[in-house]
Amino acid sequence: MEYDVVIVGGGPAGLSAAIKLKQMAAEKGNEVSVCVLEKGGELGAHILSGAVMDPQALTELFPNWKELGAPLNTEVKEDRFLFLTETKAYKTPNWMLPGCFQNHGNYVISLANVVRWLGQQAESLGIEIFPGFAAAEILYNDDGSVKGVATGNMGVNREGEPGPAFQLGMELHAKYTLFAEGARGHLGKQLISQFDLNKGKNPQTYGIGIKELWEIDPAKHQPGLVIHSAGWPLDSSTYGGSFLYHLENNQVAVGYVVGLSYENPYLSPYEEFQRYKTHPEIRKFFEGGKRIAYGARAITAGGLQSLPKLTFPGGALIGCDAGFLNASRIKGSHAAIKTGMLAATAVFNALGENRQHDEVTAYSTAFEASWLHDELHRARNFKPWMSKGLYFGSLMVGIDQIVFGGKAPWTLKHTHADHECLRPASEFQPIVYPKPDGKLTFDRLSSVFISNTNHAEDQPIHLTLKNANTPVAINLAKYAGPESRYCPAGVYEFIKTDDGQDKLQINAQNCVHCKTCDIKDPTQNIIWVTPEGGGGPNYPNM
Repeated sequence: MEYDVVIVGGGPAGLSAAIKLKQMAAEKGNEVSVCVLEKGGELGAHILSGAVMDPQALTELFPNWKELGAPLNTEVKEDRFLFLTETKAYKTPNWMLPGCFQNHGNYVISLANVVRWLGQQAESLGIEIFPGFAAAEILYNDDGSVKGVATGNMGVNREGEPGPAFQLGMELHAKYTLFAEGARGHLGKQLISQFDLNKGKNPQTYGIGIKELWEIDPAKHQPGLVIHSAGWPLDSSTYGGSFLYHLENNQVAVGYVVGLSYENPYLSPYEEFQRYKTHPEIRKFFEGGKRIAYGARAITAGGLQSLPKLTFPGGALIGCDAGFLNASRIKGSHAAIKTGMLAATAVFNALGENRQHDEVTAYSTAFEASWLHDELHRARNFKPWMSKGLYFGSLMVGIDQIVFGGKAPWTLKHTHADHECLRPASEFQPIVYPKPDGKLTFDRLSSVFISNTNHAEDQPIHLTLKNANTPVAINLAKYAGPESRYCPAGVYEFIKTDDGQDKLQINAQNCVHCKTCDIKDPTQNIIWVTPEGGGGPNYPNM
């Protein structure tokens, strides 16, 4: 199938790019054919975010978004930032809060619902959207430029042979292909390697964000209340923190982000999140409430220093596939929308000049001149400072943001990729986590159940190993099997075979597509590849 532009990923970046292309075509009286591929069974199925949304970019895309019914229903009314010890909470006075933690004018949202709304706007403009089709392979022209993508074959059995419901994948050719797969995109990762896009850049660094949606007692519900915390249950040397956002309809989104540069292989981000909810200042919101959804997703946190080169012959990276999230604000959706628009503008102009498969460097130039670049520049030192420990990091972020306004005359670097940071288990004591009570805290499998995760049972396992011996010979022997702890979905477990040998069992059907294993595996032996389209979680309103 031939298109002017193919977009991989139906999230905020991909849909905004598609919409901007069609808007510009309508203004100029041109025709531009655009299609969006989405691996989730429907738009929004794989979308998970906190989320407090800055509406700046959305307002640029749709100045009348309120009249059009965009689901930004709950404006932020109050910010609280807490430093937690095991039993106490210390509120930071608002006058001491850096601008990155001030959210007035922003909205507490379900990003999945915003994406579904963007999908409706896209379809009304004539954009073809194919949910349930995963882009599995990059196609190249003879000159090495990107030609498009191919979707994965459907109905392939565990042995890789066509099954009774086999359906051949399709090739989508385009003059330009935009990649908007989210953090640690499967194809984005290949493009960065193929075109050496991170040459001279800091390594990207990530966090794992784990989230639950609760329906709470109406007497405890405060629409527009935004709470962030740092400190307990993590130790002061481990980067991380929580969010607790009051939406409409007595719903609260609660989650925990742990930086994947942590050193202790016994640490479990999932268990730390469950433990966090037991804090007296936090649990009071949830007593008498009901958990209704669960999910997890890796987020990019490297910021400006870790952004790869954005363009290559035939296409570009947009949104979190490039790493545009602002870690200091814990916000990426406004950046995704903005970069989608910037890339679309550059591509539209190239199409008007009858160019194809060349490099749309105008996108990078436009980003460097944008308010988003300025915002990320001011935030560039946040993650490096916080990586130096909670107390020293908080002090230096305060100086960086309040004294210098984010414009300090220095730029700190990220020196190590996250998988390089894990230290041998022999240097640590195992962490004993409390057992879940089934009311406030839960086990992984009951959590995966309410993420509505499903994969065709007989399909090939999409969590592939470069070397089948490495998990036991190195990861278990040296690091006490960290994959059994960093995965928030119980995909990896070490079991004993009949002859008493250790073996890694991969429960791929549990995978919520968070990408943590692809990032944190100390030997980089696990490679996440695209499963059959339509599989994975099905988040209703995350």
